[in-house]
Amino acid sequence: MVRIKPFAAVRPPKEIVEEVAARPYDVLNSAEAKAEACEKSLLHITKPEIDFEPMPDEHSQTVYDRAVKNFKDWQEKGWLVQDSKPCYYIYAQTMNGKTQYGLVLCAHTDDYSDGKIKKHELTRKDKEDDRMIHVRIQNANIEPVFFSYPDNAEIDSIVRRYTAGEPEYDFTAEDGFGHHFWVIDDDAVINRITEIFKDIPAFYVADGHHRTAAAARVGTEKRTGNPGHTGNEEYNFFMAVAFPESQLTIIDYNRVVKDLNGMSPEEFVKALEKDFIVEKKGSGIYKPEHLHNFSMYLGGEWYSLEAKEGRYDDSDPIGVLDVTILSDLVLDRILGIKDLRTDKRIDFVGGIRGLGELSKRVDSGEMAVAFALYPVSMKQIVDIADSGNIMPPKTTWFEPKLRSGLAIHKLD
Repeated sequence: MVRIKPFAAVRPPKEIVEEVAARPYDVLNSAEAKAEACEKSLLHITKPEIDFEPMPDEHSQTVYDRAVKNFKDWQEKGWLVQDSKPCYYIYAQTMNGKTQYGLVLCAHTDDYSDGKIKKHELTRKDKEDDRMIHVRIQNANIEPVFFSYPDNAEIDSIVRRYTAGEPEYDFTAEDGFGHHFWVIDDDAVINRITEIFKDIPAFYVADGHHRTAAAARVGTEKRTGNPGHTGNEEYNFFMAVAFPESQLTIIDYNRVVKDLNGMSPEEFVKALEKDFIVEKKGSGIYKPEHLHNFSMYLGGEWYSLEAKEGRYDDSDPIGVLDVTILSDLVLDRILGIKDLRTDKRIDFVGGIRGLGELSKRVDSGEMAVAFALYPVSMKQIVDIADSGNIMPPKTTWFEPKLRSGLAIHKLD
């Protein structure tokens, strides 16, 4: 049973929302952000190193200070304006003709520490620390985290009723994805949504594990420093967009490797045949067709790799994952890659880039071999999170990403 609350969002006037809204901080590097940012873009707040020439270290105090200044300036210029009362919001995204509808809300930091906000990935302390600094210096959640929750018919009905009306924001970004936004400001509806979520058993972190952990840490820090803490303060909550789990799209997260660990291509294929049925598919892109089927690009050709029965454990929620099968039987056993988080011989490619990106990186000589995986299912994620297990690194890629700048949550 999760706790949520409405909040008075800081957000752009509708006539400039397309200029302010931006891709999230972690899907583009500093050079890409600098090239992409217009004058009003939120990237000046989330990646403020782009304001300098040459660009300094993004973790420097100069950059953090500029982030605070820019957030203040955007509000003073009227590019970001706070709503007059706490509301819930509906944020819908359209990709390839499919629309998913999320509720923009505030979740409770205690629900994270109590395990009611469930994670499926490990976090790195350095990345948590960086996000924590951003929350602390701004005293705000500038970007939302991405949650899923078990489908609820009454919430779906409320969302349908509101989205039948005119949206507050409605635009298509440069990547072709549509973004639509409605405000729920009726007190009776707000109260009912809050009550419904008391019967929702858990949230599941889809994207934003580091931001979630950082928000929880800031909440703990603020309550520790407040002798008059009551538990009702705004800092006890952080901003999220929560989607019904049936609506979400998970795409593949693929791997490229720099070398064959001293083997020739022929020796490598021979080694694979111990645990896989290997079938050459030719020069045309081959996409995995089902779980435990992989595609491989090597020497200008695509291959199908079908994991043989008995090489994985269907009763183990981690062992049955294709990322685990590939890691254990290929990356570790054959290629000698022991730690996916630290080994510099491996890189990861989100499926949104297409399988052509894999062949491109191999054909360029940068990489020796590429592997494409069948996407994990939402059920697999829920099963792993419910069991308290953690997925291997770079397992899930949710698309489309949340656009930043449509709503900001202040902690006071």
